[in-house]
Amino acid sequence: MVFSSLTFLFYFLPITLGLYYLTPKRYRNIVLLIASLFFYAWGEPVYIGLMIFSSVVDYMHGLLIDKYRENKYKAKLLVISSILINLGLLAFFKYGDFIITNVNMLFNTSFKLLNLPLPIGISFYTFQTMSYTIDVYRNKVPAQKSPIALATYVTLFPQLIAGPIVRYKTVAKQLTNRTENYHKIAYGIKRFIIGLAKKVLLANNIGLLFAEVQASSIANLSVATAWLGLIAFGFQIYFDFSGYSDMAIGLGHMFGFSFLENFNYPYISQSITEFWRRWHISLGTWFKDYVYIPLGGNRKGKIRTYFNLLVVWLLTGFWHGANYNFMLWGLYFAVIIALEKLFLLSLLNKLPTLLKRLYTLMLILISWVLFNYEGLNDIYCYINKMFAFTGKLIDNSFLYLVSNYAVLLVLLTIFSTPIIKNFVRKVTCNYKKYSILQLICFVTLFIISIAYLVDASYNPFLYFRF
Repeated sequence: MVFSSLTFLFYFLPITLGLYYLTPKRYRNIVLLIASLFFYAWGEPVYIGLMIFSSVVDYMHGLLIDKYRENKYKAKLLVISSILINLGLLAFFKYGDFIITNVNMLFNTSFKLLNLPLPIGISFYTFQTMSYTIDVYRNKVPAQKSPIALATYVTLFPQLIAGPIVRYKTVAKQLTNRTENYHKIAYGIKRFIIGLAKKVLLANNIGLLFAEVQASSIANLSVATAWLGLIAFGFQIYFDFSGYSDMAIGLGHMFGFSFLENFNYPYISQSITEFWRRWHISLGTWFKDYVYIPLGGNRKGKIRTYFNLLVVWLLTGFWHGANYNFMLWGLYFAVIIALEKLFLLSLLNKLPTLLKRLYTLMLILISWVLFNYEGLNDIYCYINKMFAFTGKLIDNSFLYLVSNYAVLLVLLTIFSTPIIKNFVRKVTCNYKKYSILQLICFVTLFIISIAYLVDASYNPFLYFRF
């Protein structure tokens, strides 16, 4: 089922906000919980029980871990139980068919595929609920005594379908004592509009370019067209995903929550190591704190460090999808980051900034081939086409696409950097009437975005099923 979350959100949000602010503070979590379950049920009502089950399981585990905290053995069994249940649900729904397919292939069996639709946002809320029980076990947060508050955290609709992965300790105090005021609401609206514009005006439009390239046979692409297609996809996935993250952060502020940032201009990075500190920050820090460091991090020697990196990046790849191309994508970054730790970073530090950024961007673009194409043969053919300088370098298709999308490509390049943000900050400090100009700009941006959304027939969401 295609879940048109944006379309529904515009009908759903004003009603929810109205009810939320008309309700006394002590009951606002109930309003949010009901609204979130309704939002989720509108997309896939059959799985609403799964989300409630996850909330109940982790609520009970949190209380039991807290109760038996002094008994290390029981507490450890309980946190392991919580992790196994959460990962079991994720494995069943997301990786069940992948496992069955591989079993059939290896042992010549004929087990039927489950063909189950993937619950919306299961990869995000599974990691969120695990962060709760693990942090209770580590005594970093107290066990939540209110089942309503914990269920509100698990189901919170602003970031339910696309993240960021909000850890419990980030919002633990806000669940029971948060401040809603004019400034937060105003900031939330502005941030939501920015995210909407990123998604609708930028990601969707550059996605049309990539769709045209993808519709062509890889064998018929020129070298320039192959690179242009990847550049388009790189822009599309960034503005798509960061746009949804901005909308989630904005919605959170409207309801009094402060979520952590998920993107920080990743395409200006000067190494792959830096890129992953700026891209999908909530996922990277989650794996660091709950997998990499518990495995030993970099504290047990070089060999163990690189093994830990390999494990983390294979899991990161597999988190994105049940296919070997995602594991290859994770392995690709594991190798590069390991090499950067060994010697590449010291070499890069000697290079001019421009060369460091070109090195990083080229490796990122190659990674998008692994991410986008599931078939290993398609991956090989596309990468081979990118570097087949004995073939046709430029063709009419490339010239046509560049001429049609030149302005958009320039704008995307500018918006991928903090140039506009820094300019606006400077203007804000020096121009007293900026607030009026800002209001006009945001209202105009919102109207244009809505017009595009209503009129557009192409409105994909690349991270929708993660």
